[in-house]
Amino acid sequence: MERLAILIVATAGLSACQAVPTGETARRGADVNLPKLTTVVEAIVPPNATLETLLISQRVPGALVVPVIEAARTVFDLRRVRAAQPYQLVWALDGRFLEFLYRIDPDRILRVASRATAAPVRDAAASPGFDATIVEIPRRVETASATVEITREQPSLVAALDAAGEDIELGLVLADILGGEIDFNTELQPGDTIDVLFDRIIREDDSTSYGDIKAAVMINSGRQISAIRFPGGDGQPGYYDRDGRSLKRQFLRSPLAFSRVTSGFSRSRLHPIHGTSRAHLGVDYGAPTGTPVRAVASGTVDFAGWNGEAGRMVRLRHAGGYQTLYLHLSAFGPGIRVGARVRQEDIIGRVGMTGSATGPHLDYRIIKNGVHVNPIAELNRMPKGEPIGASALAEFARVRDAALEELKAKSGGSSGSTGSSGVPGPTRPTGSARPAR
Repeated sequence: MERLAILIVATAGLSACQAVPTGETARRGADVNLPKLTTVVEAIVPPNATLETLLISQRVPGALVVPVIEAARTVFDLRRVRAAQPYQLVWALDGRFLEFLYRIDPDRILRVASRATAAPVRDAAASPGFDATIVEIPRRVETASATVEITREQPSLVAALDAAGEDIELGLVLADILGGEIDFNTELQPGDTIDVLFDRIIREDDSTSYGDIKAAVMINSGRQISAIRFPGGDGQPGYYDRDGRSLKRQFLRSPLAFSRVTSGFSRSRLHPIHGTSRAHLGVDYGAPTGTPVRAVASGTVDFAGWNGEAGRMVRLRHAGGYQTLYLHLSAFGPGIRVGARVRQEDIIGRVGMTGSATGPHLDYRIIKNGVHVNPIAELNRMPKGEPIGASALAEFARVRDAALEELKAKSGGSSGSTGSSGVPGPTRPTGSARPAR
């Protein structure tokens, strides 16, 4: 966390930040006129904290707490202070409070700095002023690629990404993009591969994160799934298959990004608690308590509450005579109440084991025109996404081919043309004709 202070010094125009054997930090600069030696206190925001409680817990003089808060409020919504984020306080050796730094997100830091250079403040009348700024952390963007393979040793997307040196953040984005085409919980097989082209963001403090995914090609049991980033008719970026059809479907393949199926749809199953045969009208996904549960489609909440053996349950109503049910939740998502509108991928609850359950899991169900249907079979029958308009096809083909060529080059030839993964090469546009489907 020492880099937090170093970044601030560099981006705010201060000339140096130097650690000394005592753990104190040397600083020089004309904008705040700090003494040469300061003490930096580093900490992590605890749950349910506010800026006021942070300052008080770090023994900031009471006369300074309100001025710091008032200054910070001019540039940042203090209701957005989040637990687990790092922050720092900088003190002069003579006891003066000089600076508060809070990491808003990977790209920004809230800085509240004192204008005072006089003796330590001892009462409100002598309280100094503070200046607050949002400091953008310098960064650069590089185009990168990753190739992952599902194996018996790495049977999940998360495990395969970890073996390839990437982390779950990339997997979550891929699951969102491809979530209408494949259920990463049930449909992965050894030998499946994913090649992905993406922006990697590298910051001055050497931290990294993922930017936009430009293209991805997945081979799943011999089936090719391509995803190309392209602005849709509304001007907003979306993802389209090789033929120009949107990957956005009415329903996601699964309400959980990553989990495992522990029990399938059945008209007669031995109940694990009651020991009798009864219908199991959904699919059980085993996952840790608290795992986010996503709305598989946009719709309206028509039930959110306790429902006997189902425990905490949410039921959503969707277009086309569909309802989806989410049982045994440990908690409801923010704003989930009867009548609330939700969008596809909104968090509507958290996995739990309320009601009759032997362990944490989600019982997910689909009702069509009043009848329970097998969720997996029903999703297989749903139509593909909408195609790109004819007027945009030529530009889409150009973007697609360029992205697949770049992916092929960066992945060593395993994507974009016939190679180790057997992915066919990019096709060329033929005027404004609609691509074959």
